[in-house]
Amino acid sequence: MIDKTLISILEAVSDPEIPVLSIMDMGVVRSAKWKEGKVVVTITPTYSGCPAMDVMGDDIKAAFQKENIEANVSLVLSPAWTTDWITERGRKSLEEYGIAAPLDPEADKEALLGDKKIVKCPQCGATQTKMISQFGSTACKALFQCEECLEPFDYFKCLK
Repeated sequence: MIDKTLISILEAVSDPEIPVLSIMDMGVVRSAKWKEGKVVVTITPTYSGCPAMDVMGDDIKAAFQKENIEANVSLVLSPAWTTDWITERGRKSLEEYGIAAPLDPEADKEALLGDKKIVKCPQCGATQTKMISQFGSTACKALFQCEECLEPFDYFKCLK
């Protein structure tokens, strides 16, 4: 549960690896509530061992500190984060930033393992794309190249 009075502060905190996304759009905030005069924010990492979580926690505390509010941040691993938690606004922001948004699980497998041409280029919109590497700029992304405009781009892998 997220206290509605805290949403605007949390929406101002960017994902450290994808700065065009807020942590709310990324779907990592599981709860945010007042407890004994402090805010307690619970976040879930996009994958276990995600190096951005410490930075995210520090950024959350700093955002609340600007509002003269003390905040504590805790991690919860269950339920595991899924790309389904990325908001529609977040998916659109990914595309505008040049990262292809995750497909559904079956299409993701076909794109990453079956060599199907279904990942849309965020630059020109073509689906004539090919995977260059299973890993892109971070472990949660794969590197693709558009066969139309020839631009390389990251594809955010589907995680379920």
